This record gives sequence, structure tokens and C-alpha cells, in this order.
Amino acid sequence: MAYRVAASVARPGLTPLAQQLLPVLYQHRLLTVRQLHVLLAPHAVTDSYVRRQLRGLHELGLAAAALRSRSRQGEQVWYCTEGGADVVEAGGEAAVRAHRMTDQTAASQLQEHTLAVNDTAIAFVQAARRLGHECGPLDWEAERAHRIRDGAARLGGDSFLVPDAVLSYTRNTPTQRTLITWFLEIDRATETAIRLAGKLRAYARYLDYIPAPGFGRPRPGGPAEAWRERYTAFPRLLLVLTGASPTVLTRRIADVRALAASDVWLSHAATRLTAGMTTLQQLQTDGPFAPVVTPVFGPAARTDVLMAPTTT
Repeated sequence: MAYRVAASVARPGLTPLAQQLLPVLYQHRLLTVRQLHVLLAPHAVTDSYVRRQLRGLHELGLAAAALRSRSRQGEQVWYCTEGGADVVEAGGEAAVRAHRMTDQTAASQLQEHTLAVNDTAIAFVQAARRLGHECGPLDWEAERAHRIRDGAARLGGDSFLVPDAVLSYTRNTPTQRTLITWFLEIDRATETAIRLAGKLRAYARYLDYIPAPGFGRPRPGGPAEAWRERYTAFPRLLLVLTGASPTVLTRRIADVRALAASDVWLSHAATRLTAGMTTLQQLQTDGPFAPVVTPVFGPAARTDVLMAPTTT
């Protein structure tokens, strides 16, 4: 889906594609040439034009690249420099980020995780193009914080829920348009199944969290769950697994389901928390609207990312 860049973002010497690249690099932290090609120039036969635009941004000091740590071919990952971030923030095209990318963070151990988050979202973008739905290059945001308890702010502690990404998607049918939101959690086989199940509990807490007086904005109808200030419906939760063989990932899915089924806390949220698990490979190969998702709760019959309840 194409999007327009605010006039204040425009800069002499930048082509329209270069102007589109900057907000995407800024918002999504790190992206490969392949990812940028898919997002912004999907109809181009090769990625050579994208590469030329990136080199131009680099020459202007607006973008930079680091070597991908797990690539044997010298693949690069691209990000906004301080100067590039200033241009994007001045234009108001993307939500202002508290932290900016640096040479050190671009080459850090979080590199592969960031790329996997973006690959997950790109699978939704590609599905939207095929199906006539809407999900564009700026329709997901990494690490949006959600308060889940009252008290002192401890971002990264147990006062906040911080999904790997929040993705918005508009589904079009002949009779209606439906906005759907997902919380995305990506696991590269670096966490135990117990820890993954623990993340489910954090989402269950957010589902029921009602701010005490003095926290959050007062609501006309009185106290209500905090998520209602941001979302018209509680987002679906999708856990996306990668970083291991299909056999290992299938076993991890079964382990998380077993842990969730035995968790008393989660049992109270099971009918209201829509959660499922899939693999990045399945999302990329079959698409999110194929039966690639195993529900966390209830029968293990696969469904798609809508995770609609079955009817009998």
C-alpha cells in the first residue's frame, strides 16, 4: 500500500522512494534490502533501485548500514542515522521513538530478533496486497508500552506489557471494512516454554487491568479496562516461533499449550484472550490467512490469524 510523505519530510535531492524509505527505516529500526524491496518496490524485478536510494541516503548522512551478523554473504541491515531521524520527526510521518538506532545497537545481538519481527509484519503486508485488504509499510509499531499495574513506572519491569510489535490491518469485504489489531510476540527459540507461557499471563493481566484513581485518564462512564483507551476490541495475540527446526517448533507449541491449560490464572482468561501460535516459515510460505495458527487454548485444530471460534 503506498503512502504519502509529509511535505516537511521532503528534502532537495531525495527521490520519492528515498523519502518513503526514511520513515520506514526510522519506525522499524533495522531492515534488509530484501525487506525494503518487498515493502516499497514490490513490482520491481530487482532490488537495484532500492540499493541506489539507500546509497544516496547514506551519502547525505540520513541512513547507515551494519553487517548482518549471521550472513556469510556480507548482507547489510539499514537504519536511520541521527540526521535521518531528525528529518522524519520534523515531518511527523512516524510516531516519535524514545530511542534511536546507533552503530552499536544496529550490530548488537538484537539484530536478528528485530529482523524477525519485521519479517512477520511483512507477511501481513504481502497478504493484504493479494487479498485487497489494507496493511502498509507503517502499519506496525515495535515495543509499544502498555501499563498492566499501578505504581512507579518501570518500563521493562512488571509494570508494563511491551509486545514485540502491535500491527493494524483493515480487512475489506463486499459489505464491510474491519480494523483488526494483533499483538505480535516473536520467539527465536531463545526462551523456555515456561517463559513463553509467562508472557501469556502478562496479556491476561492487561486484559483485566483497570487503573486505580490517579492512573490513566478518567472515563465518562467510570472505571474501565485500560486497553479500551487504545483499542475498540482487545487485540489478538500471535506468538511467532522461528530459529529452530519445524519439529522443535511444533514441540514448543505443544509445550506452551500444555502449560497454558494447567495454569489457573490463564484458565480464567481463556474464553476472552484470543491467542495462537505459528511459525515464521509458515506465515511466509502459506500466508497468515491459511490454516497456520494453532490456538493456545482449547482444541489444537489449526486456524488462520483471525482465530475465529469454531461453530457447531
